Amino acid sequence: MPEPAGPRDRWRFVRPLAHRDFRMLFGAVVLSIFGAGMWAVVMVYTVIDAGGGPVELSAVAAANAVGLLLCAIPGGIAADRVPRRLLLRLVEVVNLLAITSVAVAGVVGVATIPHLVIVAFVLGAGAGFFFPAYSAILPRILPPAQLLAANGLEGAIRPALQQAAGPAAAGMIVAAVLAPAHAAWGVVAAHAVALVLLLFVRPEPPSGADQNPADEAHETPEGVRGVFHDLREAVVFTVRTPWLLWTLLFATGWVLVFLGPEEVLLPFITRDRIGEDPRWFGFLLAIYGIGGVVGSIVVSSMRLPRRYLTVMIGVWGVSTLPFAVVGITHEYWLMALCLFLVGFGFSYGNVIWGTLLQRRVPRHMLGRISSLDFFVSLALMPLSMALAGPLAEVVPIETIFIAAGVIPLFLGAIAYVVARMAKDEIDHPLDH
Repeated sequence: MPEPAGPRDRWRFVRPLAHRDFRMLFGAVVLSIFGAGMWAVVMVYTVIDAGGGPVELSAVAAANAVGLLLCAIPGGIAADRVPRRLLLRLVEVVNLLAITSVAVAGVVGVATIPHLVIVAFVLGAGAGFFFPAYSAILPRILPPAQLLAANGLEGAIRPALQQAAGPAAAGMIVAAVLAPAHAAWGVVAAHAVALVLLLFVRPEPPSGADQNPADEAHETPEGVRGVFHDLREAVVFTVRTPWLLWTLLFATGWVLVFLGPEEVLLPFITRDRIGEDPRWFGFLLAIYGIGGVVGSIVVSSMRLPRRYLTVMIGVWGVSTLPFAVVGITHEYWLMALCLFLVGFGFSYGNVIWGTLLQRRVPRHMLGRISSLDFFVSLALMPLSMALAGPLAEVVPIETIFIAAGVIPLFLGAIAYVVARMAKDEIDHPLDH
């Protein structure tokens, strides 16, 4: 269908759903994310049912993270070498088999901790292959002007399903069944339907006049040499592309200073200042997720900003400032408002970022660049979480939150100036 030209198109946010292949693909992603949200709860109570405690739960969670980090780069290489449609289907088949094994174990007995560690690793590895392939297939099935809306849809449903609806559904199922592993059948159903939808995605259209202008004819060596060639090509492209390199460096610094206080320290200040009831913290996370949903919807309902790099870095930098207030205030409503703003800005910038990768990175290496982004963004997350607790023993927690809120603004300013983003976005307009 023709792309609407008006800047105030009220249906811009849902335009990508007019494309049959995107509907099938997006439906599969919705179910996969919903299944992941359910699994987060099912996994916890299945570990407990197997006699595990905090140490065993940490081992299972760590196995998932290790699988994700180990397979992020190979997943990007595969997304540029293997048909994306086939790769997505294979990942769903593996996910389905892994979760089914837990459900069957719940029927015949009790799932063991080693079994859950293996399943968690497999699911993490699957995510490392799935999302680079998903990011790389979108520009091949949608017109460029609709990529912002497509990324906004994914950015909106992720917090809504993975942080809210999925865990809530799993909690009700776990409470209703005899053994927590029985609830895994709900996750099995989600992945099974996702696989069926992926079977209806048609082959990608051949490259033509709508091909990314940055693409060039290229020859890829085969075998091990080809894999290293692919990785080197992506790294060289990233290093030689200032806006891409410095955005990744900014993201790395942001993760280091922000995620640890958010994930490790926020629960404790909520308990100490607001109350012991865990629902207070749960509501804060829900509000944070709602902010992300609203931010994704707002940005994808508009056209891509002409000064897209300025807007992206600016929103990311400014939106962390309210986090400093979270560390100071004792008012629950103010904490909730600040976290809503943080979630709003984070998702707002993320939707623009995902769209820029799909519009400005050559298609033949989009999978690899997406996986590099994934890997770099997560690489310092364990360090950030490991440092947050010990740091709070020697530094006032208010100081940590102020630093976590303010430092990203300075990091963003440095990246913006050094990469000369103001000139870059004018030299490479994407608003036509």
